[in-house]
Amino acid sequence: MAKKDISSMRSTLEYLEAEGDVLVVKEEVDPILEVSAITKSFDSGPVLFFQKIKGYPGVRDVSNVFANEKIYPKLFDASNDKEMMRKAHGAMLRPIGPKVVEKAPSQEVVITEGIDVFKTVPILKHTEEDAGRILGGLNVLISGKYFNNGFEISFKRTHFQGKDWGTLMAGDSTHIGQIIRRFRGEKIPVTLNLCTPPAVNLAAAGTYLHPIVSYGSDELGFAGGLQGYAVEIVRAKTVDAYAVAQAEWVIEGYIDTTQHLWESDKAAQAGKWDIAPFFPEYTGYLGGAVKTTRFEVTAITHRKDQPIFFSPLAHSFEGENLMRPFRCASMYEYARRIVPPEFVADVNVLQGQKGLLGMVIQVKKSRRRDEGWQKTLLYNILTLPEAPQVGIAVDEDVDIYSAEDVIWALTTRVNPQTGIIKGGGERHRQGNPMEELVENSGLQGFLGIDATIPFDLPMKGVFKQGKYPVDKIDLKKWFTEERIASARQRMSEYGHVLAKRGS
Repeated sequence: MAKKDISSMRSTLEYLEAEGDVLVVKEEVDPILEVSAITKSFDSGPVLFFQKIKGYPGVRDVSNVFANEKIYPKLFDASNDKEMMRKAHGAMLRPIGPKVVEKAPSQEVVITEGIDVFKTVPILKHTEEDAGRILGGLNVLISGKYFNNGFEISFKRTHFQGKDWGTLMAGDSTHIGQIIRRFRGEKIPVTLNLCTPPAVNLAAAGTYLHPIVSYGSDELGFAGGLQGYAVEIVRAKTVDAYAVAQAEWVIEGYIDTTQHLWESDKAAQAGKWDIAPFFPEYTGYLGGAVKTTRFEVTAITHRKDQPIFFSPLAHSFEGENLMRPFRCASMYEYARRIVPPEFVADVNVLQGQKGLLGMVIQVKKSRRRDEGWQKTLLYNILTLPEAPQVGIAVDEDVDIYSAEDVIWALTTRVNPQTGIIKGGGERHRQGNPMEELVENSGLQGFLGIDATIPFDLPMKGVFKQGKYPVDKIDLKKWFTEERIASARQRMSEYGHVLAKRGS
């Protein structure tokens, strides 16, 4: 049995291979379309470890690390998504700041002359309609004066259109978007860190609510808190910035705020946002190209021994699971600061809510004065610029990790006259089609749904659930443990929810 070591992605893979969670692909695969097609074919399945990448001798690739909720949580001693959210919440409240080291595996090879990103890094082309080979699985790290001496780390799509330059997209409401506005006219030193330790990837994908994670926060500290020890960082070789020491690759350079470029030639010809296709976005739709900032490469560093590329698909179970733990923890903490903490039972983002676009908040009404807090939460959270656009409040008897159970609550508990909260024009999220219908309008706004039972209802008894006596019997009286396990393997996920509840 391999010892669990999550301080790097390669040591993590050794552990997961020993656990039987990795499907190793020994045959050659092409980063042009083949890697993404294979990954999508096993979406929500095992970790995929590609040993031979066409055109890149000695380079490997991994995907689906976070695709399965039975696999990635155990890296952090959790058993499911709910426990992962609680782990992330604890890490936010008790961060462990990064540790600076002098030497790092990510700098074993340093390239500063003759830089050619495409010849060095096996960046994917995801679909035939992509604008090019888009780099999505990277952690952009900014620190120092540019982030009030904190550490900002996040996923940002990057399209290299030349050997050593490209575009780096940052939404206006993101921390990097704010950095770009604050330091307009400057070149901002950054590192693009590829295939970082699992906790760093989760912290980078968190997309937090900014009242909880403000400008200047130590987001690397969240990763440290999650894994239980400090993330190691090292000074970059060519820019005044830090890099993740245990990353497999690092691309050093500058965000040039003086130059704004279109993300593709077709977009430049059209001269409008979201007209020309870019690549599949997290929303599930083929995202459009926009005009954004230029990124200049000054160096590429990487591990010497068979460096590993990380290629999560933006629209995938992996892409959504990367966002969920810290996203949910951020909303959970914000909700607990608005209303009495005991009222907020749990928060989840269902897979169909695409990581960013929705949330389900579970509440516990214990007294008459609690009635209405659920709407207060929906109003407060949904009107934030970086918030989801659809929020659903349910009672504590609803399993918020089951879409079917949430739909049951929507179908049987929503009062159409009083339970629907709507707003419009509060914000504009790039990449979501409904918010792109009218340019710069923020048209979509938000939708809040109160699917809770009113506390003080004369006919509240009509909501009483029928309870089958599943807790009164011992199935082993009639079946062996093996037969019980075999039978339960044939049940649907929602069947398991109802069987456990007896409803």
